[in-house]
Amino acid sequence: MAVAIPPFHAHVITAKLKVPARAKALQEAQRHLEEVLKRLEQQYPPAPSGVTITVAWGLPYFEHYIPRLGKSSSYFDAGTPYPMYLPVDVTTSKELGRTVYALQRSRTFPSDEPPSGFGPIRLEDNDVAVLLRSDSITKILDVTNTLFGTRDGQAGGLFKVTSIRRGFTGGGHTGQQGLASKLATQAGVPGAKSIPRLSPIFLGFTTTLRDAESSTPVSNFETFPGWTDQWPNGYFKQGTIMPLSHLFEDLVAWYSKDFPTFEERIHAMFRPGISFPPNTITADPPEQNEADVLSDIEKFHAYGHNGSMQPVNRLQQELTSNYGHVYPVNTAITNRGDFATLDNPFHYTSDPVGNHYSKQPAPGLHFLLFTPTTEIFNRVRLAMDGVLPGGKSAPFSPRSSGAGLNSVMHTTHRQNFLIPPRSRRSFPLAEFLT
Repeated sequence: MAVAIPPFHAHVITAKLKVPARAKALQEAQRHLEEVLKRLEQQYPPAPSGVTITVAWGLPYFEHYIPRLGKSSSYFDAGTPYPMYLPVDVTTSKELGRTVYALQRSRTFPSDEPPSGFGPIRLEDNDVAVLLRSDSITKILDVTNTLFGTRDGQAGGLFKVTSIRRGFTGGGHTGQQGLASKLATQAGVPGAKSIPRLSPIFLGFTTTLRDAESSTPVSNFETFPGWTDQWPNGYFKQGTIMPLSHLFEDLVAWYSKDFPTFEERIHAMFRPGISFPPNTITADPPEQNEADVLSDIEKFHAYGHNGSMQPVNRLQQELTSNYGHVYPVNTAITNRGDFATLDNPFHYTSDPVGNHYSKQPAPGLHFLLFTPTTEIFNRVRLAMDGVLPGGKSAPFSPRSSGAGLNSVMHTTHRQNFLIPPRSRRSFPLAEFLT
């Protein structure tokens, strides 16, 4: 099986802007940030040997800093107000009979449950998030310092950092102990000794099968006809949406309390009734459609985490892209970018009380996805809770052990971001302000 090997380390830094909400100040910030980014990319090649830098923008940025476009262009008329310049989710707009944008505010889902005493899930309002990926933590820290430091030639004067989220994945493919097992054991977190030695994540299975990832650029706005309005000449063409979440993972519940046997974990992760050789880490799960999931719910009173999402997360019919490429049935629509973490819930937060910050390591997941629209993520996430696209729902609690692995996950934070095309990653749309 073909498996993607992501960089070992990933950090996400979220921030609010310190730039005045004025055209000249934003345009100067746009030039400065782009200069810093280009200088960093001259210094470091892309990951894994160097650092891959991804800049994403939240709705608060567009709402507060780009209230109206003052200049006309081939993309927009002068005077276009927020949010009318954002990519439109054409498919969902037609279904609902109103305009729905590709970037939406984050929401909660039926199985979302923060830890006891944590309080409601925090739906965040950051202006920007920067994702850094590399095999070298040292290089990531150097890039972080340049982007968020305040010396000459650095860009930190533009931002007030709200969180730093650090994590890791992989390592076991080399035959050495995987980072998940190694770092969790070193931290002494409960359940760490049960993590398979070669597993790339805490829960024991490979999550980066090539067949389960979209073929570039399926997750972009413009790839398929009628999905958004960014083809052929959208300002955000070649961009995408990035939902970002933090979840705690209960390793004791996963490996002993709720799913004590390997067979039970296979069923919860993939599909009830199937089997793999003991200690399998990289499994080739069966393709499943909505009828398969409903059949499992009726027969086993359960469904698998992976299988429940396939009716939404994969093409249900062959499609030809705007670029002329034919994508077969079951092609994945989204790309995962998540990574394991011992943050509790973040490595750093500007609001330690509100975010329940602790120095005590806690196994979890910084989950992020690349998807053409927020609504696709919402529907995938609802399917994970047994709410299927045809309108039918599982007749049991989405927190039960029959609902995949929902019972061992505890969500704490969510926010959705828009990743512009690379040429417009620095303060998008600021050039149209007057």
